[in-house]
Amino acid sequence: MQITESAISLNVPDVEASAAWVQRHLGFSQVMAADGFCSLAHPRAGFNVIYLRTGLPTFKPASAAGRADGLLVVFTVEDVDAEYARLQAEGVDVVTPIETEPWGERYFQIADPSGVVYQLVQWVTPDEG
Repeated sequence: MQITESAISLNVPDVEASAAWVQRHLGFSQVMAADGFCSLAHPRAGFNVIYLRTGLPTFKPASAAGRADGLLVVFTVEDVDAEYARLQAEGVDVVTPIETEPWGERYFQIADPSGVVYQLVQWVTPDEG
């Protein structure tokens, strides 16, 4: 198998709000859009983020519509503390304040207007935290 591109497709109630949020706060750019659909790219993310409006009759499989239980969209960043300060200053909804796990994962979690949770992480040596 030769994969040519990657994307994550998220079923959300408000495509426009989520798309505007990920552009404003995480630096994504719109690639294409239509009614109930938006695809966004970031030069360093490694995959596109696609939003599909909940309730679209074309969403397949129907059993997955509106379900993203436990889903986290995770990005590794160079300076998680600087990103935390920046996003707090921008008024982003922080759902998990910054913390460091014993194995060296320093992270925090934020949510977009549709409730999608994004985690920004930086790997540190356990004693840096």
